[in-house]
Amino acid sequence: MKTVSEIMTKKIRICSPHDSLTTAAQIMRDINCGSVPVCEGNKVVGMITDRDIVINCVAEGKDSNKVHCHDCMTTDVVTCSPDTDIHECAQMMAKHQIRRIPVVQNGDIVGIIAIGDLAKENIFVNEAGEALSEISEQDHYNH
Repeated sequence: MKTVSEIMTKKIRICSPHDSLTTAAQIMRDINCGSVPVCEGNKVVGMITDRDIVINCVAEGKDSNKVHCHDCMTTDVVTCSPDTDIHECAQMMAKHQIRRIPVVQNGDIVGIIAIGDLAKENIFVNEAGEALSEISEQDHYNH
């Protein structure tokens, strides 16, 4: 059994709830991903996505320097622990239609696991592929 701790990214970037959406977008640009955990200290309190920024700020004509992460982040965050089996992690991504899951231990964020991390594990490519396929199908049906 391989666990999340073996393949997760340990060096992570986070936002605070009071950071501007510009700050969040710059972090996404710098690490080349579409979502960032929002934390108070080391506690995950939300996730902010590029889509959140576009829908809740850009499309509304708001100033991204004046809108904060807490204004449009998702607060119902799916997390896993470092000892979560990577099969289970792939199933969580598919079930919740997400691509990244913060990894939490004793209430503190210790890493993040992305669908790409699962895809790199050759034996689990099918599960990661299935999760990605289900996420893509969901996106397709929402348009």
